Amino acid sequence: MDAISVIRTKRDRGELSGEQIDWVIDAYTRGTVADEQMSSLAMAILLNGMNRTEIARWTAAMIASGERMSFDSLSRPTADKHSTGGVGDKITLPLAPLVAACGAAVPQLSGRGLGHTGGTLDKLESIPGWRALLSNEEMLRVLDSTGAVICAAGDGLAPADKKLYALRDVTGTVEAIPLIASSIMSKKIAEGTGSLVLDVKVGSGAFMKNLEDARELASTMVALGTDSGVRTVALLTDMSTPLGLTAGNALEVRESVEVLAGGGPADVVELTLALAREMLTAAGLPDADPAKALADGSAMDVWRRMISAQGGDPDAELPVAREQHVVTAPASGVLTRLDAYDIGLAAWRLGAGRARKEDPVQAGAGVELHAKPGDTVTEGQPLLTLHTDTPEKFGWALEPLATACDIAPAGTAFTASPIVLDRIS
Repeated sequence: MDAISVIRTKRDRGELSGEQIDWVIDAYTRGTVADEQMSSLAMAILLNGMNRTEIARWTAAMIASGERMSFDSLSRPTADKHSTGGVGDKITLPLAPLVAACGAAVPQLSGRGLGHTGGTLDKLESIPGWRALLSNEEMLRVLDSTGAVICAAGDGLAPADKKLYALRDVTGTVEAIPLIASSIMSKKIAEGTGSLVLDVKVGSGAFMKNLEDARELASTMVALGTDSGVRTVALLTDMSTPLGLTAGNALEVRESVEVLAGGGPADVVELTLALAREMLTAAGLPDADPAKALADGSAMDVWRRMISAQGGDPDAELPVAREQHVVTAPASGVLTRLDAYDIGLAAWRLGAGRARKEDPVQAGAGVELHAKPGDTVTEGQPLLTLHTDTPEKFGWALEPLATACDIAPAGTAFTASPIVLDRIS
């Protein structure tokens, strides 16, 4: 085998053989195939695609590059959730303890934010003392004692994906659907969960901007999971508007705790419950009632135990940004659009996100929303509050917000998009 022949096969719209795929993934992981060669292959895949057989073999090769975990020692069925990323997407925080409170075990391996999309680990690290990095033994111990764990994936889990993801990020090939699907599913299958629910975001604040691309990605991932023996279902959910009323780190933790306390924004509660029902059904617990677990405080109890088990203090004060700036409504009427991408970009520029994986983030930075599409607003009333420790960033963050909203005349009829747009199984 040699890298040039593999590249030429896909460049010329051919089908990669299983042997070619196994060899190139292994060789790249070991450093035999150079970054510029793998980036050329990734671009050929972006432009010419892969069929189901190729994607399945590519995913299997990435899984084989590292270890596979097992939760067979647990007394509960396992269920996991993966989101393709969005703005204000704090759903994992209330969802994991909620599903655990209903009887499943939730081994949630999560990531960090990059660009305009937030990262679950960044959000939780705003809680004093909380640790994202756990050994496999610690992860199992927390999962066994509390029913849920949210942590970073270990270095031994699909190392080929970790190396390839970093390359795709700097070579303009992140959007390749075969590579997105195999990246997500290699880690989830290697993780060893028994069932998986995928939250595939659609809209301006998501990687998938339209339903057609989102359905293709969801169908590809569901097929990969099913073929590997993991019960997998996908929900396509709206990401044209931020979820909830906050986009940031500590800001989103506060909102998540409100949901666990029985309150919180209606859209966050609705999506949390929809995903919880899918996870519980996939785990063989269709009669469990997640709404009851939110109302009676049992989900909050699991949250507190989970945070404490990972070194965090669930009673500690969360960080607050030193500076705020209020953005007011430019006119009176009905707010008909609040663009998720623009809000996410502003939060990132304020310090809530990062441009590179090694960049630090501000725990208190972000954007607070005072209205959502469908609300009536009055000229001059607070529409958004920007939070940051570095006020010199306000001007940079305000740039995308200049075109982030539309306000129609008072009395204009408005119909909100449903949160769940489709279901793929």
